[in-house]
Amino acid sequence: MSAPVEKAAVVTGASQGIGAGLVEAYRKLGYGVVATARGIAESEDPDVVTVRGDIADPATAERVVAAGLERFGRIDTLVNNAGIFIAKPFTEYTQDDYEAVTGVNLTGFFRITQLAVEQMARQGGGHVVQITTSLVDHANSAVPSVLASLTKGGLQSATKALAIEYAHRGVRSNAVALGVVKTPMHSDDSDDMLAALHPLGRMGEISDVVDAIVYLENAPFVTGEILHVDGGQSAGH
Repeated sequence: MSAPVEKAAVVTGASQGIGAGLVEAYRKLGYGVVATARGIAESEDPDVVTVRGDIADPATAERVVAAGLERFGRIDTLVNNAGIFIAKPFTEYTQDDYEAVTGVNLTGFFRITQLAVEQMARQGGGHVVQITTSLVDHANSAVPSVLASLTKGGLQSATKALAIEYAHRGVRSNAVALGVVKTPMHSDDSDDMLAALHPLGRMGEISDVVDAIVYLENAPFVTGEILHVDGGQSAGH
């Protein structure tokens, strides 16, 4: 029988890629995990609670946080990993594109973060992490992505605002700004082209992102930080 967990993390977009890597990493740190995604399968690990749902729906956020409190009695970390990226020339975005991207990237952040921060403040501390993109800081003519900058740029600003607003309550807020990471979202055919977008000449690996978030988790004096995990993209090219 496993020992009772002392801390609990919530991971959105947890069914594959970075999200699945984070679930595994937080379990290795000894956290219980609430993992949510639209198509997530049940876990055989008794300390991983899975909640199916669309994070763009505030009711999903309510169910996720309620599940965490019911199973673990607390929420110590929230990783807002769920996100949509659509690269198109600005004038070609449709209303559906706009609603899909803002629904997941902004609405999906808003309610679950409210609920998690409220609980963390009651407990006397916690940690919120946003996943953003280095395109916010360093636009690239080869990757037209105004909707990503609109939404993820907002998340970066919100990350700092939360850090300042809740510092006296012991709640930290950080973000990791990514380059292109090798996940199931990308086809192998485009790897060489995507690798060339980074000064280091390769795509990021899921482990690069997970290691950065684990660093932030274990860095109690770091808050309001935008940590670039982007192969040098934000510095220039």
